[in-house]
Amino acid sequence: MDIHQITYREKLAHHLIKALTRRRLEASYAPTAAQARDEILAMIPAGATVSRGGSMSLVEMGLWEALGHKPGVEVLDPFEAGLPPEVAQERRRQSLLVDFFLTGSNAITMDGKLVNLDGLGNRVAGMCFGPKKVILVVGLNKVAPDLESAMARVKHHAAPINCIRLGRATPCAETGLCIDCKSPERICYLWSIIEGHMIENRIHVKLVGEDLGY
Repeated sequence: MDIHQITYREKLAHHLIKALTRRRLEASYAPTAAQARDEILAMIPAGATVSRGGSMSLVEMGLWEALGHKPGVEVLDPFEAGLPPEVAQERRRQSLLVDFFLTGSNAITMDGKLVNLDGLGNRVAGMCFGPKKVILVVGLNKVAPDLESAMARVKHHAAPINCIRLGRATPCAETGLCIDCKSPERICYLWSIIEGHMIENRIHVKLVGEDLGY
């Protein structure tokens, strides 16, 4: 990324931080995923319980792996390899009671709305209520001009790629195009549009100057 793109993203992040703060959401910016990872790790104290929603951003930046090596932190992972389905589901339920819930956001609008679309709903549920603190990692590739374009981004970009990643037998995984299908393999059921929060600063949006996730 050249200096002009770096400067542009810094200015964009500054605008978004002001928009998020007006919505009673905490926000900060890191130019790189590595810096964002280290800053988030520093926010989580020993003795805390931590869980996560499905997020490729956390995986790509190495945050979840690094968290597993942090002394004194109890990690509850619904996505641990080899878990029986009933255990994974119960961990999703337990994740609503942790101290810190980490995940990403499918999109963010220029005026600071956080737009997400879920299958089971555990990710959007944790964002809205339950965990004491929510940290959302949002690469600046997720920015959309307005709510309509943010929702279109989720349906026509993020969802098809995730269906391909998860091996879902959906029309969008086959063609790359969303047709608003009724397939039992569909992952698009539950919308969440966060315009703010009654508990000020419960949600911390960590904006990242690099592309992360889908």
